[in-house]
Amino acid sequence: MKLKDKVAIVTGAASGIGKQIAVTYAREGARVAVADLNAQAAEAAAAEIRAAGGQAMSVAMDVTDEDAVNRGVAQVVAAWGGVDVLVSNAGIQIVHPVHEFPYSEWKKMLAIHLDGAFLTTKACLPHMYAAGKGGSIIYMGSVHSKLASPLKAPYVTAKHGLLGLCRTVAKEAAPYRVHANVICPGFVRTPLVDKQIPEQAQLLGISEDDVVKKVMLKDTVDGEFTTTQDVADAALFFAAFPNNALTGQSIIVSHGWAME
Repeated sequence: MKLKDKVAIVTGAASGIGKQIAVTYAREGARVAVADLNAQAAEAAAAEIRAAGGQAMSVAMDVTDEDAVNRGVAQVVAAWGGVDVLVSNAGIQIVHPVHEFPYSEWKKMLAIHLDGAFLTTKACLPHMYAAGKGGSIIYMGSVHSKLASPLKAPYVTAKHGLLGLCRTVAKEAAPYRVHANVICPGFVRTPLVDKQIPEQAQLLGISEDDVVKKVMLKDTVDGEFTTTQDVADAALFFAAFPNNALTGQSIIVSHGWAME
């Protein structure tokens, strides 16, 4: 079991990619804290993991609230003695053209994606440093960490920003054997993406089928969505990697949409 006895916190883990990462980590022996703004959904996801024989607890966490983040991390440390892996996954999507993008929604997007990554990292690092066992911090970027698409200015900005945060953390944390990396998925068929399809169809004046085939998947090698398990497998690879040979890096999981 690749993560036996490791303690992992996964944010935005009540559904979608985050939930699949939590399930995958638990299967590999980790004790998983399912952190989410929706406390009821987080507990339901944790209960599913426990019912399948894994170890999981739920943590109510608004990643934009420093006190809430600190309380959540402290709750995990009190229960399980430390933190070995952080997956900063919580995120939302809002689409508008730049000239119509409400400033309040711009700030909300950056707060969840960037402030949330910073605050959870800040809360977890002291515990990783003090334990002296090393650790892994994984940021959920996107193909939009590398490229841009219309209507997604704050999302693209935030996902690009995660690369900078990751690289800084990789350098600062290296003496403590803590490595930091970014996963950059393509379009994954989650509720977040399902919500975007009709929104983009309306904004672009095309059918929902064309949004999928001609916008979302047009640059993939096979016209296929990335799956939550594809992303979870990449998250497992980063979490289980034993040393700083792999740090400050990003891996694109996108069916060839972006290549580098």
